Amino acid sequence: MVILAFSCINHMVKNSCSFYRVEVCLGEESAWNCSRTLAAYFRITSYEIGVDLSWISRVQVNQPAVLRRAEQIQTRRTVKKDWQAAWLLRAVTCIDLTALSGDDTASNIHRLCFKAKHPIREDLLRAMNMHDQGITAAAVCVYPARVCDAVTALKAAGCRIPVASVATGFPAGQTLLKTRLEEVRLAVEDGASEIDIVINRTLVLTGHWEVLYDEICQFRKACGDAHMKTILGTGDLGSLTNIYKASLVAMMAGSDFIKTSTGKESVNATFPVALVMVRAIRDFHRKTGIKVGFKPAGGIRSAKDALAWLSLMKEELGNDWLKPEFFRVGASTLLGDIERQIYHHVTGRYAAHHDLPMA
Repeated sequence: MVILAFSCINHMVKNSCSFYRVEVCLGEESAWNCSRTLAAYFRITSYEIGVDLSWISRVQVNQPAVLRRAEQIQTRRTVKKDWQAAWLLRAVTCIDLTALSGDDTASNIHRLCFKAKHPIREDLLRAMNMHDQGITAAAVCVYPARVCDAVTALKAAGCRIPVASVATGFPAGQTLLKTRLEEVRLAVEDGASEIDIVINRTLVLTGHWEVLYDEICQFRKACGDAHMKTILGTGDLGSLTNIYKASLVAMMAGSDFIKTSTGKESVNATFPVALVMVRAIRDFHRKTGIKVGFKPAGGIRSAKDALAWLSLMKEELGNDWLKPEFFRVGASTLLGDIERQIYHHVTGRYAAHHDLPMA
């Protein structure tokens, strides 16, 4: 049964130990609700460890080895039947449901927030005995101008799903520093509890690591208590070595997550890039004891993709990185395919377009 498989996954994840110091404010909420709405319930102490230029200068990435390992992960046999359904529901809880289009309106954001609260049709969850497990998306991610709309919609829906906002001149990061900092502050004031900042890729390409570190530290300060996810824009960084170095600098400056892409580049989340970033996370954790989350974004559209990304996290970083505190997927269409696969699992047939109108 799916509920048994899901419970086994949940038990495995919850029993992982955490190295973060946290201040817990749970009230009477369930442990599961605590896990999926971290930003609303926890206040994690931010950190800055200083920029270690000697570490950065020693970095060299073995590209052939990275490509071989990435190919191996993608060709693994996937899980089947109840276990597949359980892992797909786990993936749902890690999705940052995203609306980042030029034609976004208040009504679009309201619909996005409704879907974040009800990601899978209620009758499908009941058929799997999963209707009482509190399954929602991890967060909704919008432009700064739409933060108020999202906060209002989620409050009206009576749920505490975090609102994430992109900022700092998204997607290019080429606006003036003071403008980027003000954008962060305004998003936080409007109610965003997570900020997805984007770095100035020019600083990576020219090797100005200290300047990059200083900028990210300023963004960290502007975020206040909000979680900060640092978007590297990996498709613009030129090499896997640059991606590893930028990952280190972002973590040294206090990022809670490092994120692959804006979704607007020609090349977004790929497994070789992800492998380099998660190895940087692993090395950083071994050296400092600090856990940093990972968020792939851009081009992740199918349920099969979601399973492959979960496999990567489990094999490279362990069970702690299978929960939304440390793993997110930025996506706008992925949830629709996951719901279609769940529909097939429950009914034995694939859904017609009208069967899942909110997908």
